[in-house]
Amino acid sequence: MKYTEIMVRYGELSTKGKNRNTFINRLASNVKKSLVDFPNVKVKAERDRMHLLLNGEDSTKIIPLLTKVFGIQNFSPSIRVEKDIEVIKEMAQTIMREIYTGEETFKITAKRSDHDFIQDSNELNLTLGNAIFDIFPNIKVKMKQPDINLRLEIRMDGAYLSYETVQGAGGLPVGTAGKGMLMLSGGIDSPVAGYYAMKRGVEIEAVHFASPPYTSEQALQKAKDLTKKLTPYVGSIQFIEVPFTEIQEEIKNHAPQGYWMTITRRMMMRLTDLIREKRKGLIIVNGESLGQVASQTLHSMVAINEVTTTPIIRPVSTMDKLEIIEVAQKIDTFELSILPFEDCCTIFAPPQPKTRPRLDKVHQYEERLDIDGMLTRAMEALKITEISASQVEDDFSDLL
Repeated sequence: MKYTEIMVRYGELSTKGKNRNTFINRLASNVKKSLVDFPNVKVKAERDRMHLLLNGEDSTKIIPLLTKVFGIQNFSPSIRVEKDIEVIKEMAQTIMREIYTGEETFKITAKRSDHDFIQDSNELNLTLGNAIFDIFPNIKVKMKQPDINLRLEIRMDGAYLSYETVQGAGGLPVGTAGKGMLMLSGGIDSPVAGYYAMKRGVEIEAVHFASPPYTSEQALQKAKDLTKKLTPYVGSIQFIEVPFTEIQEEIKNHAPQGYWMTITRRMMMRLTDLIREKRKGLIIVNGESLGQVASQTLHSMVAINEVTTTPIIRPVSTMDKLEIIEVAQKIDTFELSILPFEDCCTIFAPPQPKTRPRLDKVHQYEERLDIDGMLTRAMEALKITEISASQVEDDFSDLL
């Protein structure tokens, strides 16, 4: 079936009142970014729905991409014909010949926004129903939950027929809630946290800490590949590589083993917050799951959070590990996450980290460190890469 258009229905956008146009425009922009490899597609965003005019592009390649765009409730691939009763009947029969196997029930759902059309909705329902009975006399009608719902919409520019409804990703268009910094390790949890943040409209930038030579190029590439797995939901994501070797070595040399993890995470949080400020973000997002490891006990979270007043969003904080893995498999990040390349959270992991770190001790050990100097040097050496859905990456090694 060669479709000419895809009609998109909005989800939560229908409740946005005066801000609705802002949400619709952002959704249209995100759809265009996701379909950047299909330049002939034209996006027409209207108040009640969006129309993608395919102009010859392959719908079988476009449909899977649309299922990942947040803000779309569902969509229907459609075929446009001229507004002539006989032409419409002929196309309805063609569609049914292709999809009817002899077992399904059906109904016709006709609507018209062109109220000057020769038939109203009820007359169109009857006309097309009779046309289907002409070719399949024994087909059964079912008005509620039929197997086939053949839809007709009469618009000013033509008649559109569809029979398929594809479920969208739901949520809100990415970017409508502002920008957040995603603390992206190479593990299972943080990509899932990024996915959930984007679903609620947050535009994310991925912040990854690298400690060469202790962490490898493969570990860095793994983090970029995980970021790429998230790009279909938005089009492109900024990947920010933070040099962390000096900081980790200094912590190892000047603090007791039990406090390595706490001070390391506090330094990560400080740097992420500085990046957020520079990049005009509003929040920090991370993949912490309550009680999963030593750094994620409530006592550790309190000690780590002390270095910032910025809101920290933890989308997977109350999820079990198996629940997180299930989502990671769904968004295709799981197999990458379990590749055995160590990140900087694991290379200096102490054998017995403090699960109830004392803040007075943390402050005491941090006084031994040149915190301001290390932060300044790390910020001066940031590397930013734009990772897009349509290409591997464009590394321009930009600096803040």
